[in-house]
Amino acid sequence: MTQLLLSELCRRLTYSGFAARLEGEDRAIQGVNTLEDAREGEVTFLANPKYSSAVDKTKASAVILRNDFPVPKRVSALRCDDPYGAVTLAIVILHGHRRHPQWGLSERASIDESARIGTNPNIAGGVSIAADVTIGDNCTIYPGCYVGDGARIGSDCTLFPNVVIYDHCELGDRVTIHAGSVIGEDGLGYAPQGGKWMKIPQVGRAIIGDDVEIGANCAIDRATLGYTAVEAGTKFGNVVVIGHGTKVGPDCMFVGLVGVAGSANIGKHVTLAAGAGAVGHITVGDDVQVGATSCVMGNVEPKATLLGTPATDAMQAKRSLIAIQKLPEWIQRVRQLEKEVQSLREQLDSASS
Repeated sequence: MTQLLLSELCRRLTYSGFAARLEGEDRAIQGVNTLEDAREGEVTFLANPKYSSAVDKTKASAVILRNDFPVPKRVSALRCDDPYGAVTLAIVILHGHRRHPQWGLSERASIDESARIGTNPNIAGGVSIAADVTIGDNCTIYPGCYVGDGARIGSDCTLFPNVVIYDHCELGDRVTIHAGSVIGEDGLGYAPQGGKWMKIPQVGRAIIGDDVEIGANCAIDRATLGYTAVEAGTKFGNVVVIGHGTKVGPDCMFVGLVGVAGSANIGKHVTLAAGAGAVGHITVGDDVQVGATSCVMGNVEPKATLLGTPATDAMQAKRSLIAIQKLPEWIQRVRQLEKEVQSLREQLDSASS
């Protein structure tokens, strides 16, 4: 962990484009923490205004926040327009990225003699690498990983424990895959035959682009024919499932528990929030945002914001939700009106007789 003065952190943030300015005492900082858990010697941040009351209670030495939020005099402030981006860089500066154990090329790894391993390998014992595999330079592979026949892994990749790369699948450069995830397992491909299901051979593969990060316990099917793709820069949370033949564009963000069925085409910079899903054989345009637990059941135009099941325009979905919440009240009012109408009818019948 690095220690530096707030003025130096401010300088580095400004150099990186955050236009930060220091307000208050220039203190020594050695870590980053949340508003609630930060202590003296740590810097915290405020990005969401709903947590602004926590600034008054924080024990941090400094807070990274926007220009329009006050801070107690006992706390220094680093002011900038993008506190979330600035604190991300502060974490990198003060804590750095994860440091991996160094195994070199372990003698306890099982590596087929036909496999081609790049320079500076960091491959643990208990790793199994099959025939005709190609692994690039500077790759770290944790215990329990399996890389199948003919698979290709680029340079600077990290496979955490028990990751499985099936045969003939490909990873680009700087790919990170967290524990328990599987790339290229068979998709759900069966043909009905006389009341039973006949398996369709899954002869395609899965291709993962550069700079993709995949969370724990994810599963990306290989294609029946052709390939399943996750393009460069896309990030997955935990327990994300991608069906066979689906194409996920670049720089997407899929939060945990997301599922996309087979043969879907997902554009670039699409966000699927936690628990969201999409049916197969649809096209989702670029820059679409889908809210948590929503289900996309048809084609979506670019830049749409969707919510609900089936997913619809977010504002319309919110209006519908409000209407449903008022439904019991409206039912009660209708019943009362029915009683009043019935009473008026009885009075009219009585008067006319």
